[in-house]
Order: sequence, then structure tokens, then C-alpha cells
Amino acid sequence: MPIEKIIVLEDDLVVRRSLEQQLRYKRYDVASATTIAEAQELLTKDNFDLMIVDVRLPDGNGIDLLKQLQSRPAKPLIVMVSGFGTVDLAVECMSNGAFTFLTKPFSPEQLAVTLKKAEEHTQLVKVNQFLSHGEDDETGYELLGTSPEMEQLRALIRKVARTQATVLIQGESGTGKELVARALYRQSPRNTAPFIKVNCAAVPENLIESEFFGHEKGAFTGALNKREGRFELAHGGTILLDEISEISPQLQAKLLRVLQEREFERVGGSRSIKVDVRVIATTNRNLQESVDKKEFREDLYFRLNVVPIVLPPLRDRKGDVPLLAEQFRHRFARKHGMEVVGISANCMAALKRHSWPGNVRELQNVIERAVILCSEGGVLETAHLGLTERPHPAAGMPSSTGDGGEFLTMSEMEKRHVLAALERSKGNRTQAAKMLDISIRTLRNKLHEYNMQNQGDAAEEADEAGSEQPTS
Repeated sequence: MPIEKIIVLEDDLVVRRSLEQQLRYKRYDVASATTIAEAQELLTKDNFDLMIVDVRLPDGNGIDLLKQLQSRPAKPLIVMVSGFGTVDLAVECMSNGAFTFLTKPFSPEQLAVTLKKAEEHTQLVKVNQFLSHGEDDETGYELLGTSPEMEQLRALIRKVARTQATVLIQGESGTGKELVARALYRQSPRNTAPFIKVNCAAVPENLIESEFFGHEKGAFTGALNKREGRFELAHGGTILLDEISEISPQLQAKLLRVLQEREFERVGGSRSIKVDVRVIATTNRNLQESVDKKEFREDLYFRLNVVPIVLPPLRDRKGDVPLLAEQFRHRFARKHGMEVVGISANCMAALKRHSWPGNVRELQNVIERAVILCSEGGVLETAHLGLTERPHPAAGMPSSTGDGGEFLTMSEMEKRHVLAALERSKGNRTQAAKMLDISIRTLRNKLHEYNMQNQGDAAEEADEAGSEQPTS
């Protein structure tokens, strides 16, 4: 729970005892004080989440303490109470940082409503602090494609999203697993609650348990304050466990308990914390194979794999490449403030031929680079792509051989390199020769070897002859 430790600062014995009883019944840790000095001593020893403060106290005014607490880096929420409640007093308390104001006597129901609002406020603040640290997300990026595979995927997401079932998303790197997870979240009944992500592969092994479940003050070196883990931050919402296959066997056992019982303890703590979260996990591995190799717990796999979603690689839905490429062209032209009016036919053909081992993410990066390299008001050309998997010669030249994956000879590799330079220079031999660091004559001789001489030879011979004339 976001609120755990509460100070009751009240000099009236009956009221103080009543508040202590009600709060402990709700499983809060309660410390009591009758004076401002006692409360300040408690605050020097520990961090508290909330204080209930009477306005009139034996050693001063509760509003003075309220003002002092605003300068603390980790300040508790303050609920001010008074038996002499007036509108002016309530306004003064609120303007000095109080969370709310209650007039004594107040009912248990009023206290319960106040605590519930304080819980919700505290969680919202902590979630916003977590999200403000700038983790990259895919907000605004949709699942694009009109292939049968993508239509089936969207239908499955619509069906699964409205349930509370745990989902395991499997697919190669770059296929859009996080996009699917966010689509499940947006279309679920929990879409107004937090969506919290933890990248299991990016967090050091010695910190991953603390990231999951949080830690208590002093739990380990550097744990200067209590810290909520991401399961707590996701309470009421959805947690995404990205690359779940990377967690250690010890953490797998603790995660299994959370999935079974929806409770855990913080690192260094003994209090059981209950959470209501929907779990979505992703992996780029075949988890069944990891189970067979004893690298992943079978019981945890079954708990995660309630609803499996397997994403197809881009090479299995090549029909979506033109749509994706055009969408990325529009997106990155806007992002970089460039006018790129289209994609040439040769460029689109090269995109369709590529096998995309990095899937949609690779295509996205290739198009962004191409947009940056493209001239203003131009179209994307093959030379802008920078694809190295299989170089293609410039227009009008015969295709190179060896596309079946056979080992290439040195002469064939040289030929492909020459043709790639011509392609990048758009057939300009002078520019291609400079790129290859050879003379135009050497380049022309190479093309004669490849039986690719043309009518431009005479003009280039003249250019070369002119360039070789001695200067005065």
C-alpha cells in the first residue's frame, strides 16, 4: 500500500486513542505524539507517509509545523484537524500545504474516505515520478499492417484485452511485443490505472528484486529510504515484465508466488503487501525450450502462459513492408522537419527484397536514416537505405549472382563492391571512382571485364584525359 506509516499528533487522549485504534485496525503502522517537539523527534528517526495534526497543541500551533514540513525533501501528507473549524482556518491550512482539513468530531466513515483519497494521491504521485524519469516508450506507435497475420493479431488483442488473464507475448526482437502489450492495456478495463514496465534484461541482477518488489530503509548498502517496487506502483493497473526469460531462478520463485497469491514482501521487510495487478510478460526466446533446458521454471511458465500471443517476424508478412515504410517516412519527415515526398520504385523493391532480421524496428531505423540522408524535396532512393545484406547494382545493370548464400570468390566480391559504389553514386562513374579510391580508367576497365561498358565511355575518357593534362 502507498501509505503505511502514520503519525497522530493530538493532545486529546480520547481522540488520540480512537484514531490509533481505527488506523491499526486498517493495518497501518501508527506512532503517536502529544506535542510538536515529540512529532519532530519521530520525524528525525524515520520517514512517515501521513500525519494527522491538531491545530491547537500544548507547545504551539499545528500550522507552524505544517509550514516547516513543506521544506522537507520527503514530506508526509498532512491532514489538519480542529474542533474549532471555520472556513478561514481550513483555507489557511490548505494554502500552507495541507492535504485536507477535518472538523472534529469526524466519523470513521469520513476518516476512511480521507485515507482512501490519500492512498490514491500518493500512488499517483509515485507513478508520475517513476514515469518522469524518461523511460522510452512506444506511445503513439500503433500496430501497422493489413496482412492476414496482423488482422488475426488485432482480433486476438480485442478478445483478450477485456479479460484479466495473464498474457505471454513471444516474438523475435523488433517485432513489436511492447506495442502489443500497450494495445492490451489501452483496450482493457484498467486503461485509466497505471501501466508500469520493467525491462528484466536491463536491470542488474543484484537490483532486479528491489525493482520488482521495492525495499525497506537499510535493507542493503545505499538503501537510505523506503522505496516502492514496480508491482506496488502498478497496483490497480498493469505491469509489463519485458524479457521475462532473463530473471534468475531465485526471482522466478518469488514471482511465482506473486502470480499465485498476489502478495510479496519488500527486500528487507516482513510486511506482506497485497497487490491487484494484471501481468503481461514478453520474451524473444522460446520459453518452452528454456523449460526443457531447466533454465526456466515450468510452473512459472504455465502461470505466465495463460494466453500466449506469438508475433510473426516481418519476413513472414512482407506484404506489410510498403505500408510500414510509407508510415515511417511520414513520421520521420515530420520529426526531423524535412520534406521527403516519396519512395522510389527501386528503393521500395530493395525494401521488399531485404529479409529484415531486425524486423519492424530495423525497418523503422533504416527509413529514419534514409529520411535524414535524403535531399530536401526528394524521394528515398536505394542508396539512402544503407542496406548491406545483399547489394544491388544500379538501374540498367544486370543483377549479381550468389544470392543463394554460397561463399563468394574475391573477384565476385570485388565486382559487387564496384557495382554497389555505382549504385550509391546513381551511376556517376567519376563519383564512384572517388568512392573506390581508383582512377576512372581503372573503373572503366573493371566494367569492361564485367561486360558492362556503355556509350558513356567516350565522354568519360575525354574527362579523364582533360584531368590528366599537366597544369602550367
